Amino acid sequence: QRPRIVLFSVRHQQKDLQRLREDLRDWNLPLRPASRTMDNYIKLEKIGEGTYGKVYKAKDRTTNRLVALKKTRLEMEEEGVPSTALREISLLLMLSKSNHIVRLLDVEHIEENNKPCLYLVFEYCSTDLKKYMDRLGKGPSFPLSLVVIKSMMYQLLKGVAHMHRHGVMHRDLKPQNLLVEEGPHPDHPLLKVADLGLGRAFSIPIKCYTHEIVTLWYRAPEVLLGISCYAPAVDMWSVACIFAELVRKQAIFPGDSELQQLLHIFKLLGTPSEATWPGVGKLRDWHEFPQWKMQDLDLLFPRLEPAGVDLMKAMFEYDPVKRITAKDALLHPYFDDLDKALVDSMEDEEVGEQLAASIAALAAQRAGETA
Repeated sequence: QRPRIVLFSVRHQQKDLQRLREDLRDWNLPLRPASRTMDNYIKLEKIGEGTYGKVYKAKDRTTNRLVALKKTRLEMEEEGVPSTALREISLLLMLSKSNHIVRLLDVEHIEENNKPCLYLVFEYCSTDLKKYMDRLGKGPSFPLSLVVIKSMMYQLLKGVAHMHRHGVMHRDLKPQNLLVEEGPHPDHPLLKVADLGLGRAFSIPIKCYTHEIVTLWYRAPEVLLGISCYAPAVDMWSVACIFAELVRKQAIFPGDSELQQLLHIFKLLGTPSEATWPGVGKLRDWHEFPQWKMQDLDLLFPRLEPAGVDLMKAMFEYDPVKRITAKDALLHPYFDDLDKALVDSMEDEEVGEQLAASIAALAAQRAGETA
């Protein structure tokens, strides 16, 4: 039996950390003191920088394994560990059994230069999907293999289906948040969903969430139009945008404002109406938009087989209730000729004992600090 879903908020951090400890007990995992140094890891180079800190490529001295160290600057939060980091830890712990979700290997809460910081230790992947596409050449003149596209879409949907099955929305799916590792099979590079910092657990009935989610180009129309009680269907819209980008080698809706983003969508897929999307006229930011008809996606994506275009249309369904789910998308005829046995050949692993113990120690320490 899997642990309960953990939701984190700064205001209720003490309660959240206690729930995380209870979840770890549900896993029957041991507790151990937190490490106070990062001596086990050799930093090789900085590979990224985000809102809360930096990401390093590093090597584990014990195993010689390459890892990614995500350093979080705790001084940016008055009450300690940022809620996004805590949420990411909790969700990754719960989702750790999928080969298409990046694996969290360890968590270290230490002091550097007399300042507290948190390191999340991830498995290392050599690139992300955006860099992978750009490396082959930017734009439609440098197309990806259709076999590679199909394999990547299947793996992406496997990861998203796993999240949704466990009650988690990613809310920020984009090529930069999909990690790629090239292996022995050129047509099947391994793809993993990463960066769950904006992820949220959901329940039925659907709760109301914040509006500022998902990079603009991959944002679902219901979010752009002001809906707050959204569902996992927002992730499937992002998946559709990524699918289109894989085929065209360029973003399909590159808006620079919410209004322009909507106009990009409407010009391609047609302006929605009450007939195509019941209730759209009642959404907070709905206005009388210009009326466009849907373009022929077969002409826009001439390289893509008819089954692929059909799947894309199902993902680009305006009505979130009718939009295809990740689970159903995996059963679509588009994937009938894919070597699924090869893609699924890597066995799942149990959550690491070292990881769980580190998180438990962190939870104990933070619970004491906020008591």
